[in-house]
Amino acid sequence: MIQTELKELLLAETSRANTDFVGNIVKKKPELIHDLWEIYFRKEEPISRRAAWIIDTVSENHPEWVAPYIPALIDLLPTFNHDGLKRHGLRMLERSIIPDDRQGDLMNICFEWLLSKEEAVAAKMYCMLILHSLSSQVPEIRHELIDTIEFQMAEGTPGFISIGRKILKQLYAATK
Repeated sequence: MIQTELKELLLAETSRANTDFVGNIVKKKPELIHDLWEIYFRKEEPISRRAAWIIDTVSENHPEWVAPYIPALIDLLPTFNHDGLKRHGLRMLERSIIPDDRQGDLMNICFEWLLSKEEAVAAKMYCMLILHSLSSQVPEIRHELIDTIEFQMAEGTPGFISIGRKILKQLYAATK
């Protein structure tokens, strides 16, 4: 399958059914994952978001399809203008092992977005989860993460507050 055919499939419709259809093709032809990453990283709406959705979905069972792209994803994350591109990227990073030399960059992005009034709730929630996960490797961030979550919960949505409480409970226990 050439990239033109892949683009046609991505643009056919925005639906879970189409995402699963294209995802099944990619599972049968794993070499297509590179083409999807290229499309995602171009940041062209709506095709990049649809590619991200498929990568996100298929990588749930194939995390090795994300690992080689983690550095580039972290570099491009701050340049994404669409919430969907951010959300899918963060969701994939939340499930991934972040290389030691990239943890600082990702932590900076996540803290910035967690404190931002402009970021979507889903992005903030994934940032919270990523930071919590990284806090097991970098315990020095735990107190800052506690303060940030507590500060954000005052204006948080019910979903944010629910996840925030669960993470805070674990962070409180880890800091004792």
